[in-house]
Amino acid sequence: MNIASTLLVAGLVAGAAPAPALAQASFPNRAMKIVVPFSAGGIVDSVARVVGDKLSSKYGQPVIVENRVGAGGVIGTEFVARSPADGYTLLMASPSHAVLKSLQKNVSWDPLRDFKAVAGIGVVPNVIVVHPSVPAKTMGELVQLAKQSDPPLTYATAGIGTSNHLSGELLAQEAGIRLTHVPYKGQPDAMNDLLAGRVAMMPLTAAIAMPYVKDGKLRALAVTLSRRASAMPQLPTVAEAAQLPNYQVGTWFGLVAPARTPDAVRQKLAADVAEILSMPDVKARFATLGMELSPQSPADFDAFVAKESARWGKVIRHAGIEPN
Repeated sequence: MNIASTLLVAGLVAGAAPAPALAQASFPNRAMKIVVPFSAGGIVDSVARVVGDKLSSKYGQPVIVENRVGAGGVIGTEFVARSPADGYTLLMASPSHAVLKSLQKNVSWDPLRDFKAVAGIGVVPNVIVVHPSVPAKTMGELVQLAKQSDPPLTYATAGIGTSNHLSGELLAQEAGIRLTHVPYKGQPDAMNDLLAGRVAMMPLTAAIAMPYVKDGKLRALAVTLSRRASAMPQLPTVAEAAQLPNYQVGTWFGLVAPARTPDAVRQKLAADVAEILSMPDVKARFATLGMELSPQSPADFDAFVAKESARWGKVIRHAGIEPN
């Protein structure tokens, strides 16, 4: 074979390289989207915008945060599950991602079957807060009040399957009390009724709770993690304050992609997100949200989501909650 023939064959082989491989090599070369299945202004939205802004700067491409609200997170999550598996559409996942399948009949996607992890980001503790009109000054007093209340005390949440909801349901089970769940379309709506005293309490994201606690508009009783939160170290945990050793809940965050997204694309995104989470300004910004950073690899975050799905499925079944 002469040189010209050799070059021709080489050119044909190169030209036969599959389009997906070429696309992966140049990823990303256009705008990306991070879908938040909750309303703008909430904690999930805030985390997505921090990560999205940094990815946009790194890639030189727009990274759009899109709020697709409805059905407690089902609609936005379903949109991502059905999106092309090319890395250009991601989901900012939080606790509802792992539990909605156990809570709602109309969930067509499965968190383990239809998604693969990109990166775990961290966890924000919830704080059990009460309206000042509630007489309980400690977590122990709140549990005793709940045992005596008829009708049951009400607690607000940002929706079914959210970390707020799981915090309240687990508290009811572990403490042996009855609580009435009042779900809203998002955290801002829940906050409005809590501040007005129309609901008694809420397991509220720490960063949102802190300003209201300082102003005396809400009273903080305990944090929901297994350890005290760095953002509010003076507050005991629910486990220690109410002698409930098995109580532990947090609002965790991570990016996931449609399940068939190429591993090479997910690994690139994972490495870039890990780099972003190590940036001092990102650490400082997340600290203002009360975030306890805990970066996870795709494999580790997939395992974490599977564990959360099994854990909360058991809690939901124990509570006798039927999918609606």
